[in-house]
Amino acid sequence: MLTSVRGAIAATLLAGTAFAATPAFADDAAPTPEIKISGSAALTSDYRFRGVSQSGGDPAIQGGITVSHASGFYVGTWGSSIDLGSTYGSTELDLFGGWTGEVSPGLTLDAGLLYYAYPNGHVGHAEFFEPYASISGQAGPAKLKIGANYAWDQKALPDVVTGAKHDNLYVYGNVDVAIPKTPLTVSGHVGYTDGALAPCYYCNGDKTGWDWSIGASGTIYGPLSLSVSYIGVSGKTVDSYTDDTVVATLTASF
Repeated sequence: MLTSVRGAIAATLLAGTAFAATPAFADDAAPTPEIKISGSAALTSDYRFRGVSQSGGDPAIQGGITVSHASGFYVGTWGSSIDLGSTYGSTELDLFGGWTGEVSPGLTLDAGLLYYAYPNGHVGHAEFFEPYASISGQAGPAKLKIGANYAWDQKALPDVVTGAKHDNLYVYGNVDVAIPKTPLTVSGHVGYTDGALAPCYYCNGDKTGWDWSIGASGTIYGPLSLSVSYIGVSGKTVDSYTDDTVVATLTASF
């Protein structure tokens, strides 16, 4: 059953980092590296993407690595264990590349292309591409972000009624507020889907839907961080699929 897959990172989270050059104040001053490698490994109680479980309501193991250049360009990969049936197998592997940088004082653009792959699934029937773009900035104590992902008509995105190739649009907004004098950040998210990846498209044929979350995250020790979020979606409730839930994620970053 085709549902939804990670994107933005994740959340949100598929951005490289643009680095500003640091002037050398002394001959022995370390230069700013042209290339930076970062990554993470995580254990989550339920892999939810755009509000929909990709792991059947069960825990998932995840990890990724990103290589960023000082120019703002980056490439990377991210993977997770999943439970979406034989078409997708047991593993999702995302490949991505793009550019991020300040395009106006206080505003940062992040744009690129995602490729969702399922190496031990039904190759040729599950993979698809999805360009993405977002703008983020600071407003007082809050970091704001708006973005959109669009997947054009592709074989892996069929119309639930006719079977014809279909597309998908996802738009979203995030807000993160760091709590002063604490390691905690409170976060909120709302997203809207129109297309083959809508939360209940394969439940009742509804090709539009909303997802939302609210939660908190913080560093617990060194590179370890913990996040807890309440996540929900609109439409029909299906246990371990589109039911509202609380998700906890332990992440080690490097």
